[in-house]
Amino acid sequence: MSRVAPSSAFASIPTDDLGQGDRINLGVASILGHRPDVAGALGSLRAALQSSGTLSPRLVELVRLRIAFHNQCRSCMSVRYQSAVDAGLTEDAVCSLERPEEADDLSDAERSALRFADLFATDHLAIDDAVYDDLRRHFAEDELVELGVHCAYAVGMGRLAATWAVTDDVPGAFRSAETTAAPWISEGVIASG
Repeated sequence: MSRVAPSSAFASIPTDDLGQGDRINLGVASILGHRPDVAGALGSLRAALQSSGTLSPRLVELVRLRIAFHNQCRSCMSVRYQSAVDAGLTEDAVCSLERPEEADDLSDAERSALRFADLFATDHLAIDDAVYDDLRRHFAEDELVELGVHCAYAVGMGRLAATWAVTDDVPGAFRSAETTAAPWISEGVIASG
């Protein structure tokens, strides 16, 4: 049971036809439903990033999952978005997140973005000119902004969701709060989006 009760507005939503990943996301959304205007604004931000973004969904998903590991957000780590799978995300690539700097199946651009994400999630003040110089070898200025906003959303919302402990629908490997979880410990479940 999550630490914050779901909004009663979500009680009537049928979940029988939803996949496991979408049920996990609904669990978080149902808590945000206590503040519909905020939920709508956050949804609009995600929709704008998805509809006008230029970064690969695979790269965005790798960054999101790596940040989810730092946040220890079990619901975040357990989900893989269909758009990222369609863009080439595999469980092997997710396993590369354990040591991205050594991974053969990650591009230089992905490794650079993951380095930025690691620092953003763990020591943001260590992000210096050298980090941005490395990013600029792979990304244009508008993509740097897009990457930064994705990271900000993942860090902030992921940490909040981690405190809510929305784990009712996550796979078993992500349930135990007594051990450190990681996206590479178990296959994730697919969510639309």
